[in-house]
Amino acid sequence: MKLGDAIKKRHSVSKFKEKSPDWRDIIECIDSTRYAPMAGEIFTPRFVLIHDSKKIQEVATATQQHFVSTAKYLVVMCSENSKTEIHFGSDSEDYIKQQNGAAIQNFLLSLEEKGLTTTWIKLFVEENVKETLSIPKELKVVAIFPIGYEYKKETKEKRLIELDRILYYDKYKNKRMTQPNVAGEDSVRPWF
Repeated sequence: MKLGDAIKKRHSVSKFKEKSPDWRDIIECIDSTRYAPMAGEIFTPRFVLIHDSKKIQEVATATQQHFVSTAKYLVVMCSENSKTEIHFGSDSEDYIKQQNGAAIQNFLLSLEEKGLTTTWIKLFVEENVKETLSIPKELKVVAIFPIGYEYKKETKEKRLIELDRILYYDKYKNKRMTQPNVAGEDSVRPWF
């Protein structure tokens, strides 16, 4: 699958087939996160791959979203922030959020490429997740991903914001791009 296709096809799924994904495919998707940009090349993401149905149920309870318990696998992403915090001080919070987001995007697109589906769960009781999975208190639980095969492919098209509502040129709210000067031209004219 081409990257552009994966970006356009990726969507959140909350109903999975009974078929269990191959755990090796999930590990390959986790591996793709290692290629995300990291501040100072300090890799903050950590992952717990869960197949144990009792633990899946406990994590699902922490999310308060029943469909999470129907997944055959969960991936819990944590962030080990201490080295980045030491290295970058007060700027580290933004860097950590950005690099975790970049890693998640790699993970989501890799799942799409493998034909797997998920939903990015951001709301959960962190202490309960940490207790269930023995995650050290100094780590931050960032996201939970139930992994499976989509029960039924969605046919509705994604609603996208129009590009001209989010793209500006040279300064905020400037909707027109000017054509760069070409050798021998004195004036700058609107490009489109």
